[in-house]
Amino acid sequence: MARHAEPRSPRRSALLAAGLGITAAGAAVLGAGASAQAAAPLPLPVDSLTRTDATAAGAGALSGVTHGLGPLTRLQLDPLANTGVDPLDNGLGTQIADFKPVGTNLVTDHITKGGAVADLPVAGPLTRGLLS
Repeated sequence: MARHAEPRSPRRSALLAAGLGITAAGAAVLGAGASAQAAAPLPLPVDSLTRTDATAAGAGALSGVTHGLGPLTRLQLDPLANTGVDPLDNGLGTQIADFKPVGTNLVTDHITKGGAVADLPVAGPLTRGLLS
């Protein structure tokens, strides 16, 4: 029998009505609590705002950035590095006469071998300088 043709039981209707009633009551209680909380005036200690130590605040912010971003510099940049399906692991090279060969692997090898930001030639020293 299809769901829409199933006869309704009075018990199911009563449970549904009770559940909806409890949900509405809970929403009303939580809504009243939230509005009462928002209506309460917040004390503002004006005198404590003038005693902020800018040096300590700056040092704390820098310490937070260092500890927050430091581990990110060690994450592997290319998730497909050292796999057979890495699209960045394609190289093109050329050599003219007796000159040293030049290729794109000089640029992409740091990333395709599983390197992180700290391992890159230019960005690595900059991140070590900023986050140490």
